[in-house]
Amino acid sequence: MEKRVGRRGFLVSGAVVGAGALVSACTSNEPAAAPTTAAPQAASAGTGNDEPGTKVVIGFSAPAADHGWIAAIAKNAADQAKQYSDVEFKPVEPTNDINQQITAVESLIAAKVNALVILPNDGEQLNQVARKAMDAGIPVINLDRVFPDKLSYRTWVGGDNYGMGVAAGNYIGKTLKDKGVSNPVILEIQGIATLPLTQDRSKGFADALKTYGFSVTAQQDAKFTVESGTQVASNLLQAHKKIDAIWNHDDDQGIGVLAAIKEANRSEFFMVGGAGSANAMRDIQADSGVLKATVTYSPTMAGSAIKLARLIAQGKGLSDLVEQQVPQSITLASETITKENAAKYLPLGFES
Repeated sequence: MEKRVGRRGFLVSGAVVGAGALVSACTSNEPAAAPTTAAPQAASAGTGNDEPGTKVVIGFSAPAADHGWIAAIAKNAADQAKQYSDVEFKPVEPTNDINQQITAVESLIAAKVNALVILPNDGEQLNQVARKAMDAGIPVINLDRVFPDKLSYRTWVGGDNYGMGVAAGNYIGKTLKDKGVSNPVILEIQGIATLPLTQDRSKGFADALKTYGFSVTAQQDAKFTVESGTQVASNLLQAHKKIDAIWNHDDDQGIGVLAAIKEANRSEFFMVGGAGSANAMRDIQADSGVLKATVTYSPTMAGSAIKLARLIAQGKGLSDLVEQQVPQSITLASETITKENAAKYLPLGFES
């Protein structure tokens, strides 16, 4: 189980559920799938579940906003809670200190909130306090980084790391095939190589490229930071005099990657980003540089977690499903954002 890395979580398998207001993506991960132009909606329209119901207090705890993605997690949660007159949103101070987060969650348990949404700094280390909440009858909606004990959460909701890699690999593989490129030089700039989430992204990428007869030429991690993104990209650009495509796992570190590319005055290749930041979408929309697409790992999942917490606390299910209960696990798919659909996805992007 990985330790805290300043943001982002783990891949966990689960059913991909298209549910009312759940902001899931629209594309398939099959190689032949083309990016859709239909954007997911930020909120569902007029279902019975949206009508005011029993007043509920939803506690919220997440790491400190040391990345644009984490900042967007907190904003999406708060904004979604404001949509309901029957929800009292009770966030605690964000922190990157494990013990402080445990203490903060304990304060929400003591306050007897009706539901808890937790994005833990470390799922393993906060497992026991989440279990304490569940044992106290408070349903826990585990966001992104998973608790290892399934008895520690009622529902998990998060993104698809393997699917990100598949989406990026399909876009790059198809683009190169359409151009008639053989034996392409494909570079991969990871987040942190030792993390399972990164390994899942890389495996999805390799698996998708393989279907086109391609493979990764060189791979290096950039620690999810702008500074490392610049340094790693500079090294790779110096080492490879000709490049056909780059996949950068993370749009936050992508700021540094793109700075290095600009400094090197290189433009013979195209690049795909990861996570779906607003600045990346604007670059893609402008179509004035090497960045041609990004694949989503959307912080809108926090808004979906608030919606799920409200439904669970009120004893409701998802209106689009036959079942009476909210699912135990929900994995959001990874969408491919290109020039054609960037404008529609921009409102859901986060600022890096």
